[in-house]
Amino acid sequence: MLLAELEVFHTRPAVPTRRVALGHLVLPVDPAPGFGGLLLGAVIANHITGVPVESIGDVTRLIGEVENGARVVQPRLRHRFQVDRHGLSHSRHTMLGDGDDIEFDFATTGSDLAQVLGAVYALERLEPASRHVIAPVLRKAITWRGPIGPALVAHLAGAQSSTLAAMADPMAWALDVLGFAPDAKQPSKREVTRHFRRRMRDVHPDHGGEALDASKAILDLNEARRILTGKVA
Repeated sequence: MLLAELEVFHTRPAVPTRRVALGHLVLPVDPAPGFGGLLLGAVIANHITGVPVESIGDVTRLIGEVENGARVVQPRLRHRFQVDRHGLSHSRHTMLGDGDDIEFDFATTGSDLAQVLGAVYALERLEPASRHVIAPVLRKAITWRGPIGPALVAHLAGAQSSTLAAMADPMAWALDVLGFAPDAKQPSKREVTRHFRRRMRDVHPDHGGEALDASKAILDLNEARRILTGKVA
């Protein structure tokens, strides 16, 4: 199933005039960082090693400028960002998933720098509040030097979105984590607190829980409680 998509238009490698434009975008970012934020980060992580070292600092500065809605003077990093896509080639990057199994597909036909710039400029298409959440994800992606897969997702998403299920349907995920029935009505804060305390006792090592799994379980329980109590009026 398609979770997110980024299409980057760019000049062909042999063409001296370097241009970048955006094509089709599917970038869901709620709850943050969302599948869209993870895909943008993965595109950067996958291609940043092909960007000249001396340009990394300017990429980081560009992320900050786009995040804050500043005017970006063109050309930037030897590429001109434009709307017109006529005569340009394109690369298509997707994030696919089935449950908690994910796969990134990078159909790259242009330079690594063009893909990184496409991901950064895609940030501009998001609402300001989302930009401020996704921009740090892109900065984290710049430093990644591991495989492009689950470990990267965990690195980019952090504890707030520890599983794909939590990002796809946070309410259903939270109900399941706290032990409510899938078809349960919105629980009260008192019910959420009661389930939270019971589940915390179950996972805590002092009560028989596995020590190796306790840390993640506690993070998930706290996040589930936050989601459900935040929905209660």
